[in-house]
Amino acid sequence: MENLYKYEKELWNKGYERVAGCDEAGRGPLYGPVVAASVILPHDFVLEGLNDSKKLTEKKREEYYPIIMENALAVGISIVSSEEIDEINIYEASRQGMLRATKSLKLKPDYIITDAMPLKGFTDIPNQSIIKGDAKSITIAAASVIAKVTRDRIMYEEDIKHPEYQFAKHKGYPTKKHIELLNKYGIINGYRKTYGPVKKLLEKR
Repeated sequence: MENLYKYEKELWNKGYERVAGCDEAGRGPLYGPVVAASVILPHDFVLEGLNDSKKLTEKKREEYYPIIMENALAVGISIVSSEEIDEINIYEASRQGMLRATKSLKLKPDYIITDAMPLKGFTDIPNQSIIKGDAKSITIAAASVIAKVTRDRIMYEEDIKHPEYQFAKHKGYPTKKHIELLNKYGIINGYRKTYGPVKKLLEKR
């Protein structure tokens, strides 16, 4: 766990008390939003086993989610719709999501660290992008869990509305089964129309 505090400790030692970590979930899916989260943790926060959300089981993420929510000094969440993703592209949608999530924090951060996403929207708050930050920083790892759990819960709700698409199983990602179901049942609101398999289906109409 010690190495996960490397960036935070360096920043705290420089006087940046409130370090916000940002990450997103859902860049790859054909369906649903991209969700970004921004988290400020207390200096004494410890959660054994916390890591990049992709390396954790769904059970572990659900276990960690309330612990992070209860112990964080501030949590911001932003949901960017599939329509906006189509309009501005997924990279920009992810960046906008992180900006909005951070701006929604109840405490203003002194410094922002992100998972491989330079944030250009803050002129008054220094920030840095860390490659594979969700596996290197406790704060970004916490944000990755919040973003992933939030998005998964949205997909479970979508599964109840549209059970034939089996969103609870694939979470909107382009699995073989999902492509089959998409071709069988067609495009509904929520699909990203600029993404290959969906685009192909639109062109066939």
